[in-house]
Amino acid sequence: MKIVVFTGAGVSADSGVSTFRDKDGYWDKYRIEDVCTSEAILRNRELVVKFYNERRREIMNVKPNAAHFALTELEKHFDTQVITQNIDDLHERAGSKRVTHLHGEIRKLRSSIDETETVDIKGWEQPLYARHPDGSLLRPYIVFFGEGVPNFTPAIEIARTADLFIVVGTSLAVYPAASLLDYVRRDVPIYVVDPGQPAFGQYASRVVHIQERAAIGVPQLVDKLIKEFKN
Repeated sequence: MKIVVFTGAGVSADSGVSTFRDKDGYWDKYRIEDVCTSEAILRNRELVVKFYNERRREIMNVKPNAAHFALTELEKHFDTQVITQNIDDLHERAGSKRVTHLHGEIRKLRSSIDETETVDIKGWEQPLYARHPDGSLLRPYIVFFGEGVPNFTPAIEIARTADLFIVVGTSLAVYPAASLLDYVRRDVPIYVVDPGQPAFGQYASRVVHIQERAAIGVPQLVDKLIKEFKN
């Protein structure tokens, strides 16, 4: 059985990672236009680099939680792939081997002229004027607002292969990521682990909603799936 897991900020919030959109999240403290657009890094490079250095330092100081480890356990029993909106590396640090990042990766930098040319960053601090081997200034490997999502097409192909689709910790309000559900086959069950009330819309009749935080609900669901399909 092929299981595809689509994760959002809620799975990392249980590790202590601050969210962007929730109350008291980053977008309450910073203007998107100042730190998360291609124009912003041209206008005030120092602020943008500082902002993502702070996010990187925060992420390096937290650890994967029970939800991340439960998904690693799921991978031991089923053909499992993770698609995430998150820019952290907590899935990988928990042991997940097949992770597709839609919105970039905070532990990498990229060329300013070629979005596919990335380099790993050691530690949390990007030097302000560090350059890529192609000569361009390095920038955070983040999909800024207004930019395309390079990994969305591969994510669509992954979603189409699912025999079971799990959504964790996302309000299904960020597009195009939320539209991944449009590519899940109609006969495929959808499990949603989220303490809130995501907008299920046309998928409501197919959704099993586990109204719990990720660190509680994901281990419960993984245990259920292993018992149901492996026994």
